[in-house]
Amino acid sequence: MTRTPSLGWKITSDTPNWHQTGAEIELSLAGLVRRYEIDGPTSVAVHWPFDPLPEMAEFSVRVRVSGPDGQWSSWSAPVSQRCGVMSRCEWRAPFLGHPKPTARAMPFTLRGLVRIEPGLRSATAFATALGAYSIELNGREIDDAVLKPGWTPFRERVDYHTADIGPMISIGTNVLLATVAGGWFTENLGDPQAPRPYGEQPAVSLQIHLQYADRIEVIVADETWRVAPQTPIVSSSIYNGERWDDRLHRREWNEADFDDAAWPRARSVEWKPEPGPAQSPRIRRYETMPVSRVLRSVSGKTILDFGQNLVGWVVVQKPAVRGARVSLRHAEVLEQGELSTRPLRKAQATDEIVLDGRGGTWEPKFTFHGFRYVEVEGWPGELDPADIAAQVVHTAMERTGHFESSSPELNRLHENIVWSMRGNFLGVPSDCPQRDERLGWTGDIQVFSPVATFLFDCEQFLRSWLTDLATEQRQQSGSVPLVVPNVLLDARWLHPTAGWGDAATVVPAELYARFGDVGVLQSQFDSMTDWVDVVRSRLTPSSIWEDKEQLGDWLDPHAPPDRPELSTTEHALVATAYAFRSARLLADAATALGMREASARASELATTVRGAWAERFVRADGSLTSESQTAYALAIEFRLLESHEERSVLGDHLRRLVEKDDHRIGTGFLGTPVVLRALSATGHLETAEQLLFQTEPPSWLYAVRMGATTIWERWDSLLPDGSVNPGEMTSFNHYALGAVADWMHGDLAGIRPLTPGYKKIGVTPLPIESLSWCRASVETPYGTVATGWERDGLSLDYWATVPPNTTAIITLPGAEGFEVGSGDHRWQISP
Repeated sequence: MTRTPSLGWKITSDTPNWHQTGAEIELSLAGLVRRYEIDGPTSVAVHWPFDPLPEMAEFSVRVRVSGPDGQWSSWSAPVSQRCGVMSRCEWRAPFLGHPKPTARAMPFTLRGLVRIEPGLRSATAFATALGAYSIELNGREIDDAVLKPGWTPFRERVDYHTADIGPMISIGTNVLLATVAGGWFTENLGDPQAPRPYGEQPAVSLQIHLQYADRIEVIVADETWRVAPQTPIVSSSIYNGERWDDRLHRREWNEADFDDAAWPRARSVEWKPEPGPAQSPRIRRYETMPVSRVLRSVSGKTILDFGQNLVGWVVVQKPAVRGARVSLRHAEVLEQGELSTRPLRKAQATDEIVLDGRGGTWEPKFTFHGFRYVEVEGWPGELDPADIAAQVVHTAMERTGHFESSSPELNRLHENIVWSMRGNFLGVPSDCPQRDERLGWTGDIQVFSPVATFLFDCEQFLRSWLTDLATEQRQQSGSVPLVVPNVLLDARWLHPTAGWGDAATVVPAELYARFGDVGVLQSQFDSMTDWVDVVRSRLTPSSIWEDKEQLGDWLDPHAPPDRPELSTTEHALVATAYAFRSARLLADAATALGMREASARASELATTVRGAWAERFVRADGSLTSESQTAYALAIEFRLLESHEERSVLGDHLRRLVEKDDHRIGTGFLGTPVVLRALSATGHLETAEQLLFQTEPPSWLYAVRMGATTIWERWDSLLPDGSVNPGEMTSFNHYALGAVADWMHGDLAGIRPLTPGYKKIGVTPLPIESLSWCRASVETPYGTVATGWERDGLSLDYWATVPPNTTAIITLPGAEGFEVGSGDHRWQISP
């Protein structure tokens, strides 16, 4: 939340070619009404036109628009909110920890009383933790978010969350319980043998603002609050799971007359910085999934199959048996009839509950797992599968993009991509959700950002993460770390890395393209510039980036399982290509911001690097020094060679390489997002089609044929014989190779933004013989864009929905492009 929120609105109109000519915004605040008029079509990312909102102010906003006929629409329904932001100087609460912890990362429960007088108008809780927290007020959770406050670089940024507790609070004495665990703060993130990057013990900070008719009262949790001598959460770890002893759960703690005088007082913990308002949406529970099958392992253990690889935890209906110890171990796959835990490495991924005999429902609070299968041990009596369900958890994001075709396997591939994004967008955009890693790898989101921004409204989530990227970048003199937040502090991880550090330029550019708010370029411009300056400093005198410490086309299928960086494409070719791309994106950002000198400087660098790349890596016959799919795909997609003749030669070489590989994929993380588009852009759509529909390994549909329900880290994470790839890194939920969905959305269905926010839409569908129909839609800042095509005998029917206040350039196969306005459009092309 912010005191000056950006505004936007969508318009519905049955009038063809409708566009906005003006708008009027109305703010209602403190009994006063203010209005502001806009001339012209602007309806996306409108800057707040009023004074900054006061702290805790309740306000509402509505809008009306005028069209080509000059007539005003009716007013929109008002959007009412409260400004849940305080100034930093208003944060009074100290961080509170356990007074005498007896174990590392020891969970604890903090208890305090809140007394309310008559005349209360509103009550708001502000809370955060060095770790993870949940708060109960009179026995009820104050909100539906989990794993609060998420993960940020705690030494530089701590987010607080707000909750409206007015409807839950009562006149008189109220009981507040805050349960706290280590979460990301105390985890051995990235390297279980390394020191914890943030701290050894969790802490919580909270205050409550009570607004009466004549005053605001602030109640601060301080050293007078008490800590329970025991808590039912015996231990909690992101990687290892949670241990819960139901016998230690005391419901009377929520009673106002409970005497906690014997409890020790909380200990104040010094920590900087001061908490600030959360930028990212919260993490929440979504659907629950029932057990699909109950299996018996070869060794006789009970294994539950939920039929879908997912991220979250299980919810248990507890048997009424006191003292029984139930263990729940999670994994993504089975191997030789047993739960396959080797891919988890050192992560235990095990939850345990000791039953108290009272029954009821239980779920862990401060951990999560990536799993399809759960091995259950210690269940008293016969297990009824209806007593256990899987809870899906991820950051709150609205689904915006959809794709469907006549191919069930292609549809399954797309669903796998969606599931992998959901599971890995949990707090940060992570690489994987199951093993002892789960880090915000910059290279993964760099390649996946076009897909992410199509499938979900992840703008605020990624902008929050970019804030952390810039913060961590400043700690590294402009170099972008491999992971954000950065917990890989060993010197071997701190070198600038092409394709990973370029997240600093690619992700802001993609957010601007998809959501249309130039503010992301403004806030990230220094970060973008610093990264390009670091890259500039790494170039040789001949403007080639050829550091040895590169990851290259990571997980190229030709690389050995234990050396995924040994790709067939020269690292210097890849790195220099990305140097050009980032310089070009920086120049474009500077142009969008009206910074002509900065744009000219970045453009000059881009031109120099492009020329150097061509001189070093292009042979006289137009072929490249690296005969790999990735080399040619990057050259085409990044437009490192621009003439039609040069690009045609590149495309022919790429086609021959794909054919030589029997239409099997030959790309890793950096080549995969661009290989199909490079083929179709150079006239080789049929080759792209055969590559997409290949089912032998390595290929996208091989995993689908092997039963995958998410995207794998490796092309062959599961080998044809059903055994797990012997490589140390073998995740079955890793969205990076799902970057192929960008071609499915933007080329097969044909939806791309031509100008920021889809103000002008490109509709360029590419029908292929393997499909009889295809359709896609995306909810843009202006409204729904939908396209599709279907075979009707020898003819092809095309359609497109263009939202009001936008236009589209339609380019159908074999025809010149033409422009249309808003409305529903159909065309038929016959042979």
